[in-house]
Amino acid sequence: MEFVADFHIHSKYSRATSKDMDVEHLAYWAKLKGIQLIGTGDFTHHLWLEELRSKLEDKGNGLYEYKGINFILSSEISSIYSKNNRGHRIHNIIFAPSFKTVDKINAHLAGIGNLASDGRPILGLDAAELARIIFDIDENCVLVPGHIWTPWFSLFGSMSGFNKIEDCFEEQTPKIFALETGLSSDPAMNWRLSALDRYSLISNSDSHSPQKIGREANVFNCELSYPAIMEALRTKDKSKFLYTIEFYPEEGKYHYDGHRLCEVRFSPQESRAHKNLCPKCGKPLTIGVMNRVDQLADRPEGFKPDNAIPFKNLIPLDEIIADVKGMGKASKAVEQEYRGILSKFGTEFEVLGKVPEEYLRKGMDSRIAEAIIRARQGKVTIAAGYDGEYGKVSIFGDDDKPKKHEEQLSFF
Repeated sequence: MEFVADFHIHSKYSRATSKDMDVEHLAYWAKLKGIQLIGTGDFTHHLWLEELRSKLEDKGNGLYEYKGINFILSSEISSIYSKNNRGHRIHNIIFAPSFKTVDKINAHLAGIGNLASDGRPILGLDAAELARIIFDIDENCVLVPGHIWTPWFSLFGSMSGFNKIEDCFEEQTPKIFALETGLSSDPAMNWRLSALDRYSLISNSDSHSPQKIGREANVFNCELSYPAIMEALRTKDKSKFLYTIEFYPEEGKYHYDGHRLCEVRFSPQESRAHKNLCPKCGKPLTIGVMNRVDQLADRPEGFKPDNAIPFKNLIPLDEIIADVKGMGKASKAVEQEYRGILSKFGTEFEVLGKVPEEYLRKGMDSRIAEAIIRARQGKVTIAAGYDGEYGKVSIFGDDDKPKKHEEQLSFF
């Protein structure tokens, strides 16, 4: 069966997350979005684990269910440690096939750091040692390096990472078969590194609020079970792992280089021209994902490996509506339009990618329909994100924005 999976989210017990990041709201929004499988996140936190145990039904295949939505046991671990006289900060996503295995993982990690302090615990634990612990506990566990290009907390991060995956995970490297690309990069950027060809590249929302689940996701056509999903990723089977759903990477918070306090946003070329220093204050720039990919790449832009899994760039529906109306995503008018569209056309993913254009044009505000079509075609303008600032998407140019009276009109 074909299904959409978002493996990486956080619970209400992680820092800076919505109080609505609970099982009920996650299942509700998964149905709105068109997601059939979602990661639990944060299984290392005792209160969240208790909630998961009490609300999820064991399906007997490594997955758990709540009101028709499947969950896979997952958690993110932040490792902060020194290696070869350099500090490293690496985030890894852990998947477990059962609560029994989760209990063993938590019992071991509790002896290393405080798991109750945050849904995503910070441990002074070498990433290679974390991998060894996880795989020794249960060979069916899976470790995926998270958002691998983010400057501050990732495998290849410019501020705290490594140049080679083997330098990070050492003898555990062969047991790792998937990497998370993160919001600021897409698969095409990762295809420039031949060293990554053997890995499945997955994309997830890393969401801190229910409304943002699925902003990146993975589409499979296999049995909806833990073993089948992991085998599809392990073998990089294109008939079973169909494609990923991606942010435009320019939307991500670290796509370009820059210095947020001085409002300096640079391409890699501009950064090099300024010797990676802010021209306003002289401090070092935060080197973003595009620059870091350039540093490590051994292939030109546009190269595509033979075994590459395809991807589709989408813009979340609330962003599209907000852009058309010239309003904030959180406004009531945007929410009403969003829910009205879904009530007529189905899930958000169906609206963004599958509903025929003629139906969109006939069934909703004409400018929203046009914006969805333009987004599908990549006809968008994005001021790239940098140094922690999300990129800004514009579908219509300033001269093409709706007038005040037009903003009031809606099909619904």
